[in-house]
Amino acid sequence: MAHLTQQLQQLRQQIDQADSELVHLLLRRRELVAQVGVIKREAGQPLYVPEREQQMLASRRDQAQVAGLSPDLIEDVLRRVIRESYQQQQAADVHLQHKNIVVVGGEGALGKLFMRLFQSAGAVVNSLDRNDWDRAEDLCQTADLVLLAVPITRTVAVIEQLPPLPKHCIMADLTSIKGQPLAAMLAKHNGPVVGLHPMFGPQQATLAKQLVIVCHGRQREHYQWLLDSIIRWGAHIRDISAAQHDEAMGFIQVLRHLSTFVYGAHLAEQQVDLAQLVGLSSPIYRLELMMVGRLFAQNPELYADIILSQPHTFAMMNDYLRSFETILSKLQAGDKQAFITKFAEVKAYFGDFSLRFLEDSQRLLDAAGDAQQIS
Repeated sequence: MAHLTQQLQQLRQQIDQADSELVHLLLRRRELVAQVGVIKREAGQPLYVPEREQQMLASRRDQAQVAGLSPDLIEDVLRRVIRESYQQQQAADVHLQHKNIVVVGGEGALGKLFMRLFQSAGAVVNSLDRNDWDRAEDLCQTADLVLLAVPITRTVAVIEQLPPLPKHCIMADLTSIKGQPLAAMLAKHNGPVVGLHPMFGPQQATLAKQLVIVCHGRQREHYQWLLDSIIRWGAHIRDISAAQHDEAMGFIQVLRHLSTFVYGAHLAEQQVDLAQLVGLSSPIYRLELMMVGRLFAQNPELYADIILSQPHTFAMMNDYLRSFETILSKLQAGDKQAFITKFAEVKAYFGDFSLRFLEDSQRLLDAAGDAQQIS
């Protein structure tokens, strides 16, 4: 028995040594990544190059397969390391040193994020917030970009309140609806206009792999430098019309947020023991519960404004309720076959997306399983 204990101790020491060597390898990789970041900035290359990342992951998966290791394990490890690498490379990237930028709503969370990005790029950046309107004309008269980062309910009014802008100046907004703000900007300013919708929150440390939706307005050639900077910071952009954007956001944001709110409200009304739910839940339900709790950790006005900003989506919400009621009534009647038939119809609608979503969600579930549960 003593011999086995000694052997176990020796093996553990060897594991500790291997782990220590792994730490030193990761340190060496971080140093190389920092050098890559310097060269990227000097060459004006984007932070995130998807082709390079996919090629590297595919190569390491093949190498792991040959070595007898799990390719999924190696990919999981590398993706975590890569995420850290993007943060490491997100240093000062001076390429807008000749630009003068005004962020309307620069004291807000999203406004502060973009102010930080522009400042790190070397631009002169000023905030125009609610207490600065006596300086609005002075701030805007030399601006190359006026970026609106104000609440949805105030966006159009703030656009109309702005002083005349230089002809070359870009007017852009970050609002989560695009139709009305884009129309208001085009009516207010005869120069370049573009609508932007960052599909991420202000807590992002880096824009690597983040999505920014672009609704083109006028004179794209004059605001291309702004889009190039967004790509350079690591984000990718998706072009879409304002009408298509707002229709899609009805499903992506409005319906989803309202459904999440109602589910959370129902849990609260029933006074369900959340600790018990978490303790008894599978990883998938724990993730779903986390998304519900995440909503209630944030600003209620933001979600109310998003839901109320598109009154035309109320018809869609009522259609959703009717679908729920129809399926529920058949289940209450014990009509199992109706459920199975509807399931098959929806499965056919999702097509290949079902398997893709299954694989993607499994990676999330594996990560959630590694996390410490709430006790």
